[in-house]
Amino acid sequence: MKGIWTYHELLPEVENRARMSLGEGHTPLVKSRFIGPALGLDNLYFKLENLNPTGSYKDRFAAMALSRFVQQGVKVCLATSSGNTGAALAAYCAAAQLPCIMAIVDGAPEGKLQQMRLYGAATLMVKDFGRSPEVTDQVMTMLGRLAEEQQTSVQISAYCFCPEAMEGVQTIAYEIAEAFDEGAQVFVPAGGGGLTLAVARGFERWKQQHETAGHHVVHCVQPEGNDTIVSALVSGQMHPTAVPHSTTAISGLQVPNVLDGLEVIAACRRSGGTGFGVQDEHVWECQDWLAKKEGIFCEPAGAVALAGVRRALAEGSLPSKQPVVCLVTGHGFKDMQRSSVMASTSGNAYLANEAELKNYIIQLITKKNER
Repeated sequence: MKGIWTYHELLPEVENRARMSLGEGHTPLVKSRFIGPALGLDNLYFKLENLNPTGSYKDRFAAMALSRFVQQGVKVCLATSSGNTGAALAAYCAAAQLPCIMAIVDGAPEGKLQQMRLYGAATLMVKDFGRSPEVTDQVMTMLGRLAEEQQTSVQISAYCFCPEAMEGVQTIAYEIAEAFDEGAQVFVPAGGGGLTLAVARGFERWKQQHETAGHHVVHCVQPEGNDTIVSALVSGQMHPTAVPHSTTAISGLQVPNVLDGLEVIAACRRSGGTGFGVQDEHVWECQDWLAKKEGIFCEPAGAVALAGVRRALAEGSLPSKQPVVCLVTGHGFKDMQRSSVMASTSGNAYLANEAELKNYIIQLITKKNER
């Protein structure tokens, strides 16, 4: 059995003929060699969702969504995306030979748009969509009506829109649960909260099937510039709150509307988890750390979980011995604007001859050894 269908007994029923897979899932769970020890964590792990076929965990969502489309005979895929969902759906639509039309969040990185187009998707960016709640609501209402006319549904990676497709994302939890029978502290980045909810529900579903399985604690991590869930979760409130305008620069997590936030708060609390707000600057630091200390190249959103771990440690709320898992959600090639800044700080040298080359190398080695 390939891809998410390894766990077909825990997923919505889909006929064998309709099951789509590009080899998604079964991503590496890598133990930290340097960052964990530096932070005082004996068992820090990175779940490398950036190594899925199109470079993000959204391939799990797309595999389930397109499988159901194939089974139901749907003729077109309409979707909204800030990038990764669109790339995943575009790839799986190409494999299913279905047209794919995307309403794109304003400001989505060009690298993600290029990826969608290469798979054959049409990309239509709407001003302030995904940034302004009012504009976002208007676009979503229009898309919903259009989808009904075309006998399809709008694909959005959130339970409030596509609950069955989101069950494909729950397979992340199944893989972690198989690796850590004793349980783990799991840090999950959030925009609208769908991923956090998928991980929490996945652990709950796994526990139902495996009574002796360990308990996994799920923590929600959001950029402070898009804090719709975390403050409510930390303060004991029951309801998330939309923000007037998302101010974070972390692409993919700019979701000012309340999507799955209410269920996220309840699910995290059931697990014993909480929320952590992080500054963009700390996310970029963690992105740099992952690349230079662990050899993991992720987009900024993929470093948010690690920033949450740092925040938890600063607050003294994380046990040092229990396994800690950070979800690395997307590949660095997804958002090269920030990556280009990181790379430029390393510097390049244009040298006249081999003697200058030798001297320059010796200087670099000396500087590295002094650190």
